[in-house]
Amino acid sequence: MRQSLIDRFAAVRTATEDLAAPLTPEDQQVQSMPDCSPTKWHRAHTTWFFETFLLLPRGVAPFDPHYGFLFNSYYEHVGPRHARPKRGMLSRPTADEVSTYRRAIDGRLLELLSAASDDELAAMRPVLELGLAHEEQHQELLLTDVLNAFSENPLRPVYRQAGASTGNVVISDSPMRFVDYPGGTLEIGAADTNAFVFDNELPRHRAWLEAYALADRLVTVGEWKAFADAGGYDTATLWLADGLDFVRAHGIRGPLYSRRDGGALVVFGLDGVREAADDEPLAHVSFYEADAIATFFGARLPREEEWEAAAVALPASDGNFRESGALRPLPADEPSDAPRQLFGDAWEWTRSSYSPYPGFTAGAGAIGEYNGKFMVNQFVLRGGSCFTPRGHVRPTYRNFWHPGTRFQMTGVRLAKDATER
Repeated sequence: MRQSLIDRFAAVRTATEDLAAPLTPEDQQVQSMPDCSPTKWHRAHTTWFFETFLLLPRGVAPFDPHYGFLFNSYYEHVGPRHARPKRGMLSRPTADEVSTYRRAIDGRLLELLSAASDDELAAMRPVLELGLAHEEQHQELLLTDVLNAFSENPLRPVYRQAGASTGNVVISDSPMRFVDYPGGTLEIGAADTNAFVFDNELPRHRAWLEAYALADRLVTVGEWKAFADAGGYDTATLWLADGLDFVRAHGIRGPLYSRRDGGALVVFGLDGVREAADDEPLAHVSFYEADAIATFFGARLPREEEWEAAAVALPASDGNFRESGALRPLPADEPSDAPRQLFGDAWEWTRSSYSPYPGFTAGAGAIGEYNGKFMVNQFVLRGGSCFTPRGHVRPTYRNFWHPGTRFQMTGVRLAKDATER
């Protein structure tokens, strides 16, 4: 166990630095909106997490007493913190000084892991694994936040030169099909608590599902065009009241980072500006847009329990995740009897409010603040995206964002009740 934890710690920490490597110090400083954070802050905050929750409780002196204030995110139990919307004002410490901080804490933590007794290591393991999962979440945020920052730059900087195809737009030859599920009483939530899971995946509990059907793939750009060209953004009957107010107030006519150019949807991504293919999954849409699109197609968004019940039989590591190198959603494979793209490509909005499972209890102290206190005014997303590290998600994993969120890699899967089939 010891060596596997050490190896995993080293791999996760290295992955963060690899993601930051293409960025200049100036790139790492930018905070384009309050919901985003500078790359430099992500690198420091994840380091602060390990220092605060593993090293300081064991008597290791702080690297810099000021960093607790600068890099605490939302942990009230830990103390006051720098205001989130002003993280981009932190020109000091520099990106190089954050690198020094990371190396120092890595060295101290690896020394601690190597010297700890078996009992001490077992006591540290839950917090260490939480810290690793936490850093993987910030790796994904690092990419979404860089994309948002670069989208605000008139020069349209490119994160990486990937040689992305900008050839002819492909019309999908894979019509959407629906896969039927019988419903019934099912067990929902994480079962194997010996493996790491977030507290919001617990406790496992029974849920009743009516018979339903899920679309066998994500909604595509071509299908979004059909919605938009039919006046979808102007048809009030398709929208929730809050959603209609939202798109009107913000002048929304399409996915974030996109514009229409005749019949084409031109999108901006980490590899620059390109024309989106009609058969690639739609991304960067809010819950409100996802709900309206589903209504347009005579369907609805899935409930999170429906999504999970369909996903449990499928390998969560199979999908277009960050390690594939695409860093954008890809067209679905050939049709099969099982739903495609349940994992990777784009996070899938569900119709489920982010709420505690029956019997949920937040942990004690600062660690208990990780998920529980955010269980209000948000919706659950499932499945991961092309920015998500492979192996980070599982069928029970619950992501959550406010319904107006568009800067995340968010997409749409349709569902129907069995009586609508």
